[in-house]
Amino acid sequence: MEPKERILVKAEELFMQYGIRSVSMDDIANNLGMSKKTLYQYYADKDELVDAVVEGHISMIEDDCMNCRKDAKDAVHEIFITMERIMDEFNNMNPMLLYDLEKFHFNAYQRFKGHKNKFLAQVIAANMEWGIKEELYRPEINIDVMCKFRLESMMIPFNVSVFPPGKYNLATLSEKIIEHFVFGLATVKGHKLIQKYNEQRQKKSSYEESKK
Repeated sequence: MEPKERILVKAEELFMQYGIRSVSMDDIANNLGMSKKTLYQYYADKDELVDAVVEGHISMIEDDCMNCRKDAKDAVHEIFITMERIMDEFNNMNPMLLYDLEKFHFNAYQRFKGHKNKFLAQVIAANMEWGIKEELYRPEINIDVMCKFRLESMMIPFNVSVFPPGKYNLATLSEKIIEHFVFGLATVKGHKLIQKYNEQRQKKSSYEESKK
């Protein structure tokens, strides 16, 4: 792996675990076993490094979303596949990360907001259209309103004053909010599918636990 890529991978790993503010350029250099001088040859400052990490992470999320759509049998299935990916990611994410981004890294946060309000909005709207077409979601749903609701509800688990990290788990919170959202969209036919996919997840989870 090239030094620039190694720096990106390690910085993302540390930001995800500890948040952005509490990780210094010294910490990143020490974890990589390289000098800070070498680090600054590739990234002029922490802001530039954060921008690069966010850009790379957004590209990964966008690829993941496209793959979820390709792999899904139906609109409800797409949400369950997405939920699995989100839980994998959020299990290793410090909830302070978004707060740090908004407070201390303006450009990177604007990039994240653009991704949320454009790309993710399109993904959510397309899922709702698909679900309505398949009669899995209620036909009277206002897609614009529910899309905005989903985008904002996505941010709730990161509000550490409402959900203190020591008391609540980011992945579990997100799972419960997504589940509540999809149940609200679903028709009776959709509810049956939600139950089916939930049972499949529980069986898979029990099987994985038994292997440990």
